[in-house]
Amino acid sequence: MVKIRLARRGRKKLAMFDVVVADARAPRDGRFIEKIGTYNPLTNPATIDLKDDRAFHWVMNGAQPSDTVKAMLSYRGILMKKHLQIGVIKGALTQEQADAKLEEWLKGKDAKIEAKRDKLSQAKQADLKARREAETKIKEARAEAIRKKAEVASAAPAPVEAAPAEGEAPAAEEQA
Repeated sequence: MVKIRLARRGRKKLAMFDVVVADARAPRDGRFIEKIGTYNPLTNPATIDLKDDRAFHWVMNGAQPSDTVKAMLSYRGILMKKHLQIGVIKGALTQEQADAKLEEWLKGKDAKIEAKRDKLSQAKQADLKARREAETKIKEARAEAIRKKAEVASAAPAPVEAAPAEGEAPAAEEQA
């Protein structure tokens, strides 16, 4: 049985995955038939780079995707394309109708992805602005405290220094 699954790579706590077509009996990071893409879950949204035509080819030829890969294929529209292609094979719709439905679905999906990226970008900008404002407030509070301390120091009378005793020399003269 042929499976489409993830093969881990990358160092500790910075995992990346290859999307591979492999024999079900092969080890997770071992031998595979073909590498069809990569997956990086650490980015937001997660980065999925797939050779869509090769993934579609393997799915149509009976390769079983793992749960995670199935979600990725659904996200990219490959399972939708398979569904429509089976309809074309059975004669339920024409190839042109199937292509039109797929294009419409992909446009809607791209719009959702772009909206999420915009939302994340705006949230990042707002967070940066809030941190800068908080930093400015702290800086102003420190400057005010320093100013008040300087006012208190200048307003207080200078302490009178005691005259040196007859046997003692002033400190400035000792250093010379």
